[in-house]
Amino acid sequence: MHAFDVLGDPVRRRILELLTDGEMTAGGLCDVIRREFGISQPAVSQHLKVLRDNGFATVRAEGTRRLYAVDTRPLREVDRWLENFRRFWTPPLHALATELARGKRERRLREQPPPTDDTTDHGRDR
Repeated sequence: MHAFDVLGDPVRRRILELLTDGEMTAGGLCDVIRREFGISQPAVSQHLKVLRDNGFATVRAEGTRRLYAVDTRPLREVDRWLENFRRFWTPPLHALATELARGKRERRLREQPPPTDDTTDHGRDR
């Protein structure tokens, strides 16, 4: 199965997102995915199998539990391929960052109290 076929499924993408925080048990993954997607435990297990078989996830036994983790190798391959297209979105993202910074600066300047004039003697006797 091609990497984009694996990543094309929203359930598998969500499983990988969950695993970015570290290892999770099969049961923990199943609970989240069943709640979010309303699919059965066997369906979740099938998605985990696709991720394992295609190198996107690793699994290790710890007692009676099976712990899943992300294997970043295929994701790095996808990232290398996407590098060819970053030139299309990098300049607009930099321009957006500049506009956001400009807006924050303007807002900060508007919210500052006006400068006080310390040169007046405020009615004091001379």
